[in-house]
Amino acid sequence: MFPFSLVYGAVIWFRNFLFDKKIFKSAKFNFPIICVGNLAVGGTGKTPMTEYLIELLQPNYSTATLSRGYKRKTKGFAIANATTTALEIGDEPMQFHEKYPAVTVAVGEERIEAIPQILHARPATKVIILDDAFQHRSVKAGLNILLTEYKNLYTGDLMMPMGDLRDIKASSKRAEIIVVTKCKSELTLDDKKEIEKELKALPNQKVFFTEILYATPYHLFTKQLYDISADADLLLVTGIANPKPMKSFLAEHVLSFDMLRYPDHHIFSSIDLRDIKKQFEKIKSTNKIILTTEKDAVRLKKFEKELCDMPIYALPIRHHFLFNEGENFNKVVSNFVQGFA
Repeated sequence: MFPFSLVYGAVIWFRNFLFDKKIFKSAKFNFPIICVGNLAVGGTGKTPMTEYLIELLQPNYSTATLSRGYKRKTKGFAIANATTTALEIGDEPMQFHEKYPAVTVAVGEERIEAIPQILHARPATKVIILDDAFQHRSVKAGLNILLTEYKNLYTGDLMMPMGDLRDIKASSKRAEIIVVTKCKSELTLDDKKEIEKELKALPNQKVFFTEILYATPYHLFTKQLYDISADADLLLVTGIANPKPMKSFLAEHVLSFDMLRYPDHHIFSSIDLRDIKKQFEKIKSTNKIILTTEKDAVRLKKFEKELCDMPIYALPIRHHFLFNEGENFNKVVSNFVQGFA
């Protein structure tokens, strides 16, 4: 695979070169646009970071999110409404729409066209968050937040298909903020310094560290909460890029669990539903539930008729900043948006 990685890397490098030399143009808006992204494929925590920003900004600013709408069955620009489904806008946007109904949730492959459409349709909008857009340079965001996973830093990774990188490491210089995600809770100051040394952040770049925290699971349809106990028997159903942190969390809280793993952004079918039910019936316990991610939950809700009476719960996650640096991060983001007031 290494020769293919070299070719892919050369193509991406040349593309970035054309943008850097302004042969390919990047549009810049006189408007607060925040980009959340990464250099690698897979789960670095972009969705919970977007949700963190929504919760930070939405109380004071009319907020919009813009995503490509990966694996949706539609094309073009759309804003989520009361009848929208995950098949129409994608799973992450649908998750934002369900959790934050006051937020404008838009999708569109061409972000340079979608941004003016958002502002035209929702003129009260004060800030737009671009979800998973760091590698898409047609729009130049004012604040770029680059995520990299603690156990798979981009500095030690290789280009696809040999590694996970979909953009060259030098692109990290375009970020104003670098967040090392999914850190261990007991990360020490020495660990922090070692990672900062490896990342070689520029003087203008700020580096933060977060861990993933899990909240209380809730039923997909009734929203009833469920406290996971050690004696619970779980069937974990997941179609996300990196389920390892979730598996580690469950390993610490229950004696055992079964797992059905599907590809990232998997669109569940009636056959999958049959397999889930069959696997769940095999568990011989009176204290058993099906557990899934919030991202998977929006793709399973189309089976409400079949699942509404089953104990199926979604497990929420969020970023927690280590070293008491959450307020510093919040201040950087808030100051950026206030600069356009």
